[in-house]
Amino acid sequence: MGFPELLDQVGGLGKFQFLQAVALVVPIMCVTTQNMLENFSAAVPSHRCWVPLLDNSTTQASVPGTLDPKALLAVSIPVGPNQQPHPCRRFRQPQWQLLDPNATATNWSEAATEPCVDGWVYDHSTFTATVVTKWDLVCDSQALKPMAQSIFLAGILVGAAVCGHTSDRFGRRVVLSWSYLQIAVSGTAAAFTPTFPLYCLFRFLSAFAVAGVMMSTTSLLMEWTSAQARLLMMTLNSLGFSFGQILMAVMGYGLRHWALLQLAVSAPFFLCFVYSWWLPESARWLLSMGKLGLGLQELQKVASINRKTAGDTLTREALLSAMQEESGGAQASASLGALLHAPSLRLRTWISMLCWFAFGFTFYGLALDLQAMGSNIFLLQGLIGVVDIPTKMGTNLLLGRLGRRPSQAGSLVLPGLCILANTVVPHDMGSLRSALAVLGLGSLGAAFTCLTVYSSELFPTVLRAVKKVTHSTPAPCILMSTGL
Repeated sequence: MGFPELLDQVGGLGKFQFLQAVALVVPIMCVTTQNMLENFSAAVPSHRCWVPLLDNSTTQASVPGTLDPKALLAVSIPVGPNQQPHPCRRFRQPQWQLLDPNATATNWSEAATEPCVDGWVYDHSTFTATVVTKWDLVCDSQALKPMAQSIFLAGILVGAAVCGHTSDRFGRRVVLSWSYLQIAVSGTAAAFTPTFPLYCLFRFLSAFAVAGVMMSTTSLLMEWTSAQARLLMMTLNSLGFSFGQILMAVMGYGLRHWALLQLAVSAPFFLCFVYSWWLPESARWLLSMGKLGLGLQELQKVASINRKTAGDTLTREALLSAMQEESGGAQASASLGALLHAPSLRLRTWISMLCWFAFGFTFYGLALDLQAMGSNIFLLQGLIGVVDIPTKMGTNLLLGRLGRRPSQAGSLVLPGLCILANTVVPHDMGSLRSALAVLGLGSLGAAFTCLTVYSSELFPTVLRAVKKVTHSTPAPCILMSTGL
């Protein structure tokens, strides 16, 4: 008797699977807020140089009372490329001649300017404070903002490499619990950090653990669900990311201070860490590692929750048979090299990597720069999640009717068409460009569902977490966000 038959005996889709899905998918929503956090916590508000005439009460007292702030701004700050006050330059001396209605561009363009040596004044109408305003990540320091995002994505990449092997060696639940705790601690610490380098360090540690949560969650859902119900379970898992997008929009709208938002998206993981210790370890993994006694305990626990009388079938002989089938020397071959050694696995690996690359490059490239897509980033963030939900539910039906390969191909073609169409839309048609971008991002949700289901079914249990290292999506986006 193999493990699928054992799982059918204890219940492959019952009360336990429902409770497990709730316990694992809710943290996935919170993980999504970690991924999308810097759209809000690191938003770049409108800004200009600090100038004495406008921002120093002592200097203001010596200015004639007939001059309004608009006039004082005109003589203090040169006009920028977008016909707005320049964000990074100011006049060395007030250019009073610019108040003359006959003044020409030559009057001010030849005037000496200087950088914002006294700091900046930020527009706080949308956000009370962001990472950018706290550490002045603008003008000459503007490259530090995408660098922080790149460090976060690098953390996911490194976390995928480490947590994949750790999960296959020490178990899914152990890695999951530790990852919950690490996100909670490092995310909370990031909210109180006094320096930008420390902020980047804590964000890196959070991203490292985010990879562990996503990988361990997928493995546990797949390995505790019957083959017939895995499509449904993976769809629920992917819907967790969709609802997380909406949750991020709500939290970003309600909490306009970056530190409060950072704390709000990190603290819930303390609760996740506490209850994760009641989650059963993957019996399939336990058997593949030769841990017969622990595997029997977990199967009996699940049978009890599902109210299945599996006492006659849960024998040592049945588990020994399943253990031999699951392990079969796989423990020794659970490495990245095993994916490239066998010709069939090598082909699957390269094609899966290409699909994940296409998804990750496109999704992260669009979703991590919502300010470039439109002015109302709260609405855009929410629309991404709203469009995602029906798309992923429809994908569930297509995967069952059309099969994996046609659905996977179609889900990658549609976002590509949306992006290509966006390249020919004029920049002044902002609403249409935003609509195409949101449609493309929503379609990528279908691609994510297909990839999660399809790639997980193509690899053996013992290699299921190892192969996810090759599928880490942030790698191309690290290059993109740093301009390489």
